[in-house]
Amino acid sequence: MLTKKQKNLLLFINKKLRASGVSPSYEEMKESLNLRSKSGIHRLISALEERGFIRRLAHKARALEVIKLPETASANDIYNSFSPSVIKGGLDEENVKNGDAAEVPVLGKIAAGTPVEAIQNEVSRIPLPSNLEKNGEYFGLKVQGDSMIEAGINEGDTVIVKKSNTAENGKIVVALIDDHEAMLKRIRRKGKTIALESANRNYETKIFGPDRVKVQGVLVSLYRNF
Repeated sequence: MLTKKQKNLLLFINKKLRASGVSPSYEEMKESLNLRSKSGIHRLISALEERGFIRRLAHKARALEVIKLPETASANDIYNSFSPSVIKGGLDEENVKNGDAAEVPVLGKIAAGTPVEAIQNEVSRIPLPSNLEKNGEYFGLKVQGDSMIEAGINEGDTVIVKKSNTAENGKIVVALIDDHEAMLKRIRRKGKTIALESANRNYETKIFGPDRVKVQGVLVSLYRNF
């Protein structure tokens, strides 16, 4: 059984790994637990390693791997590693009137099993959120289904995606499978396999060979109507 601090540190490390694919620094871990020194973090990590919850990866700085999570961890503890930049009020008319705003094409709906055609044909246009950099290309997709709800992405949201054919481990992406199906999932690479993870414990992680998955873009923001 883990102490409260051990559990909180484990969940913090897991959250950072799922969000970026990189372990948090000792300074970040110290601040997350409100500790005064890093020596306490060293002791907590050693305890977690002894109990088989984490593993230090050899020859890599700041390299930790979460092997398992405590049985008492909730779905929110595990999946709440993405906080979308939500434009509240969404696409109500009063919130989009801005003649100088750059526009983003909305290319249909996105969900597991959506045909590729749905991300090729423009169905409408929406303003590019003002907090995003203007360099780069963006597109929007209407979310269908609940496979990403524990990452704060709800059915009916319009996600804003920056076009890219690459993505860091742990990012939420639009992934094209076999040049036929588009999915909004969290991507993880390990060896010669690619895992596409849902943020809903009712959905299984999908595993593919590297030649079957193409990244179409990375999620950067979303609109939500209230």
